[in-house]
Amino acid sequence: MSMIFHVFLLLSLCFSDHFGVLRVASLGINYGQVGSNLPPPDKVLDLLSSLQITKAKIYDTNPQILTTFANSNVELIVTVENQMLSVVMDPQQALQWVTTHVQPYFPATKITEIAVGNEVFTDGDTYLVGYLVPAMVSIHGALVQLGLDKYIKVSTPNSLSVLQESFPPSAGSFKSEVSGIMSQYLRFLASTGSPFWINAYPYFAYKGAPDNISLDYVLFNKNPGMVDPYTKLHYDNMLYAQVDAVVYAMSRLGYSGIEVRVAETGWPSKGDPDEVGATPTNAAVYNRNLVKRQMRNEGTPLRPNTRLEVYLFALFNEDMKPGPTSERNYGLFEPDGSIAYNVGLSALSTTSSTSTSTSTSSSSSFFLTSSSDKAAKLGFQSLVCWMFVYLLALQVLPRQH
Repeated sequence: MSMIFHVFLLLSLCFSDHFGVLRVASLGINYGQVGSNLPPPDKVLDLLSSLQITKAKIYDTNPQILTTFANSNVELIVTVENQMLSVVMDPQQALQWVTTHVQPYFPATKITEIAVGNEVFTDGDTYLVGYLVPAMVSIHGALVQLGLDKYIKVSTPNSLSVLQESFPPSAGSFKSEVSGIMSQYLRFLASTGSPFWINAYPYFAYKGAPDNISLDYVLFNKNPGMVDPYTKLHYDNMLYAQVDAVVYAMSRLGYSGIEVRVAETGWPSKGDPDEVGATPTNAAVYNRNLVKRQMRNEGTPLRPNTRLEVYLFALFNEDMKPGPTSERNYGLFEPDGSIAYNVGLSALSTTSSTSTSTSTSSSSSFFLTSSSDKAAKLGFQSLVCWMFVYLLALQVLPRQH
């Protein structure tokens, strides 16, 4: 019995964080589907598993995805599309929506949150803004009625342009035209214990003023940073400053205890001629440095003891998205599963095939390294682990005569 225990102990060590596999509780990824040639959900689930990513957000309630992700370890945020907000304002319609789109899949599929709309406050549709809070209240009421509110939160992702002021962070304030409804929204979040989600892209700030904003500052590279003249807090990257600006904006409306999370952030690997900074190199540096920060489970200067949860945008390049070239090039991966650029985390993509075989296998893995030497070392450690497991197993399994 003790030998069996040692086998399982060694197996657990082989797959623990000590051997370098990326397991970051505060990191998720956006799984967009606006593409003509994206892989099926089962292949996406395999990819997420190989990346050790256990949080994802989708922009609908695609039943194929919800079914495929059942009994996996991936926590999923689903979305009520903007065009449905006027419908689910009605409590009965909200109940029907939850009964149809959420309840049949839960708890086998780990749905943790419902995003009601996306960037509604800055959508430009004034009617849509008026629908938002009533829709959230109705969706939450449906969850309460079905006994699911203890497991599934309700919120909505907001564009950073919801802020009137964001610099310095302590000057953070919401635009006056949304402040009234924003107060209702914050009241809902506070009463239900839900987070305030923002879509924050330092890339946009840099693209708009590349001569005035340090590239190292927006890419998380080493730089002098900036000190908020009022709080004396030091910021060495723009994302954390943007998050804290939202915290200050909420405080100005009387809500200081709501957690801020990042629903989207990323960097495009390709852009139009006027999209300064949209390069594979910058995209790799931004995502690499961001993930390194997430591995530390650190908070922002204003809330250093509150781990910042961040969802990268995005898993795949999506060729059907409208707008500038950058919109179609935020993905870490191409639709065929190959790496869009060297993310710098030893993202190892291997494809093996032979002329005598009709099958092709591929896998991708993220390791906590920034060099091929470290990746090789981890591979060697894994090999050694398996050798010991095999030798121990020979002592445990009954011998064949």
